[in-house]
Amino acid sequence: MTTCEQTLANSSDVPVYLKLAAVTMIWGGTFVAGRFLADSLSPLLAASLRFLLASVALLLFLLLARVPLVRPSPRQWLQLTLLGFFGIFFYNLCFFYGLHYINASRASLIVALNPAVIGLASWLLFKERLSGAKVAGIAICIAGASLVIVSRNPQLLAGGTDAWIGDLLIFGCVLGWGIYSLFSKGLNQTLGPVQTVTYSILLGTLMLWVTTAVRGELSVAALVELGTQQWLSLMYLGVLGSALAYIGYYDGIRKIGATRSGVFIALNPLTAVLFGALLLGEQLTLVMCLGGGLILAGIFLCNKPLAQAAKRGIL
Repeated sequence: MTTCEQTLANSSDVPVYLKLAAVTMIWGGTFVAGRFLADSLSPLLAASLRFLLASVALLLFLLLARVPLVRPSPRQWLQLTLLGFFGIFFYNLCFFYGLHYINASRASLIVALNPAVIGLASWLLFKERLSGAKVAGIAICIAGASLVIVSRNPQLLAGGTDAWIGDLLIFGCVLGWGIYSLFSKGLNQTLGPVQTVTYSILLGTLMLWVTTAVRGELSVAALVELGTQQWLSLMYLGVLGSALAYIGYYDGIRKIGATRSGVFIALNPLTAVLFGALLLGEQLTLVMCLGGGLILAGIFLCNKPLAQAAKRGIL
């Protein structure tokens, strides 16, 4: 491949990087919105409402775009059910219950482990080669995210007596998201990101509502008592944080792979800090800026060297 062809190939990934950056910026706000709802709704009902809104948004999108839902094969139904269970049902139970025990900053610190878990699982399960630059990039991303979060909230590690329960639950989010990221590869290629996300969210939503009904947590009174801010939080979580963001993330996985897409999750805490500074007047410190620089450097290492090596036929 000539130098010119390599440049064109590398530049073709730029829209994917920008899309993944936008996705993780949206996800940076979901912990705040989730924490805001934690005291207003039961975890199951909050998760059910979030994905009911996401399901409606996705179906409306398909209707307006005149894109019919395809009919999956039996094998694809099984795969989609697996994604719906781990990526929607299991993840959100861990997410909402976990935020009852620990704050959003502590939770986002644990979620920052996502790139490492995805990269390690890709290597163990799918024999994806982890170059030295890739491993270093993942480690630098985690270090940068940790620096941003801890510097923002120094009391973060001083949890209560039951904080370990919240830590364990949020780590369940990491495992669930790892499965949702890694086992979508075949479906992304055959059904496409939009169809895969739509079916997995519809199935996961059904699981959430059935469980909510069985546990007797359906409460009309709780819905009536919700204020404007709570409904806006639900809309944010459902439409932006689920429907649109999930499609963008799966499209990134389809184009550049799970590990390279997963490192962008390290941008979540950085986004939360920047939004806090811009919208809430929170202070930006030198340590936060250093952490942000490490995150960006780690993402660069995970993507740029790998892309160049792949073009040269090394990987």
